[in-house]
Amino acid sequence: MLSQQEVSPPWWRDAQRRHDSRHTLDLDRWIKTLPQPWTAAMEATVFIGWIYDHLQPHASALKVAHPLMLRAIAAAKKKNDRIDAKKICDCLRCDFLPECYMASTAIRERRRTLRYRNLLVRQMVLMKNKISMLLMEAGVSYNKQRLHKAGYFRELLATNPEINEGLGSLLRVCRETVVRLQRTESALVRSLERDSLLMDRVERLMTIPGVGPITALTWALEVGERKRFSSIKKAVSYCGLCGAEKSSGNTIQRTPLSKQRNKHLQTTLIEAAKMAPRYSPELALLHDRERRKDNANRATLAVARKLVAYLMAVDRGQRNFRVVEASSCVAA
Repeated sequence: MLSQQEVSPPWWRDAQRRHDSRHTLDLDRWIKTLPQPWTAAMEATVFIGWIYDHLQPHASALKVAHPLMLRAIAAAKKKNDRIDAKKICDCLRCDFLPECYMASTAIRERRRTLRYRNLLVRQMVLMKNKISMLLMEAGVSYNKQRLHKAGYFRELLATNPEINEGLGSLLRVCRETVVRLQRTESALVRSLERDSLLMDRVERLMTIPGVGPITALTWALEVGERKRFSSIKKAVSYCGLCGAEKSSGNTIQRTPLSKQRNKHLQTTLIEAAKMAPRYSPELALLHDRERRKDNANRATLAVARKLVAYLMAVDRGQRNFRVVEASSCVAA
């Protein structure tokens, strides 16, 4: 993996060390004031990871509360940190705390790298769209399929008389940014694929038809533990591939896809489900059958749910994917 030394200057690293050490010293002084043994609960935030790692060795039990489940705090008329902490303590004391899953430190560090890679891909797409927009603004004709090829791009700048010096400099800056982002993105993916913690797991997941390195890495790092989910339904719900249910009496209403999901897994699985029927006859049959019943989007969701079942089976069984053909038996 890329180390922090490769992506940050020395002055920033020194400042970060002073910042972290100051906060850890404050936590250490606070820990010494607590009666032993002690139990604590925290609400999940962006910076909760390093606090959780620092406190866990000293606590008899340490829990992280799910922020969306703490409705009492969000709905209160009077809200401040002291009141919030008191309500979290009350939930913990009564065993009503909606606990949030915390992955291991190693998984969270690698997950951070993968999500940073996703940011680079979004920036790359943004810059490619900007190149097309600049050309369209100037009325320059170009080949859409070949625009982002290095050879064609150089030829376009050199031979097209409609591209003046100012436009050419902007296009070169955009192209250099795209190339730099591509190299960084490729380096991050290679570092994760070669990681000893993930290598065997990712290779097994990639034996599933339609599952590539990005899908396998996203599943392994976003799910965390192999046996985190006790059923496929819970995994499908976590991935955001089903809607919520609202029932009243005999009336049952299914809502659109829930917003309470892991958006990284949802996006990756839906994109994989669009390509998977090309590589798997079983998934192609499922897609065709669901499409005849309804529209193409619901067929894609059905394929994505089947991919979740495949990923869970391979991950929990720790063996390569294989299709079991049903043998036809004739009764005597």
